[in-house]
Amino acid sequence: MKIVSWNVNGIRAVAKKDFFNDFEKMDADILCLQETKAQDDQVKETLASLFGYHVYSNSAEKKGYSGTAIISKTEPISVTKDIGRAEHDTEGRVLCAEYEQFFVVTVYVPNSKNDLSRLGDRQNFDKAFFSYLKNLEKTKPVILCGDFNVAHKDIDLARPKPNYNKSAGFMQEEIDGMDRYTKGGLIDTFRQFNTDVPDKYSWWSYRAGARAKNVGWRIDYFLVSESFMPEVKSANILNEVMGSDHCPVAIELK
Repeated sequence: MKIVSWNVNGIRAVAKKDFFNDFEKMDADILCLQETKAQDDQVKETLASLFGYHVYSNSAEKKGYSGTAIISKTEPISVTKDIGRAEHDTEGRVLCAEYEQFFVVTVYVPNSKNDLSRLGDRQNFDKAFFSYLKNLEKTKPVILCGDFNVAHKDIDLARPKPNYNKSAGFMQEEIDGMDRYTKGGLIDTFRQFNTDVPDKYSWWSYRAGARAKNVGWRIDYFLVSESFMPEVKSANILNEVMGSDHCPVAIELK
């Protein structure tokens, strides 16, 4: 089984590019999307040509903002939205599909913003979301993917020193939030297979030709419950796939 995660930065925008060709080439059994920037009916309409797939989405109350979706070959046992916390459940940031052996959760973690005005809100989300995940794990293992809006360690961004504790996405508070996941029983699959591999990123600024120069950040992840890690065969970053300021990330299961 192959599971892919991609922040598409607007499903309607990416659909006008090579999204459907890329979707076919990736041949994912499950494709999780973040930042769909569309209401549920718009996601359904945009993806209507994907015959043989089940499409689920969670849209924000604010139109054209945030949003997540799951596209699945197999119909899940159940699909649930949000984490049951009113202060975090208006922006369509979490979608969970339950399968026989695991949960697949896709997340679009709040961005702290350039002025760091949402840093506190983001910290609160991290704590609440971690509790939500640990509650799921009481039932079965979790496969978690999405845009976490943080580079975890120096190796995960091209320019760590000038960004540390100065830029959203590499503040210590955000790093601490990521530590909570990885020290709390969730394994960063890419680093498990690629411990010391540098220069592998999933997001690049649109400014100054950052992608062509590979001045990027690894902020998109697949984390899995520790008990499930033996079932993961590989973890990759599909940086050849264009269409968004993010590229897809993927895992394959045994």
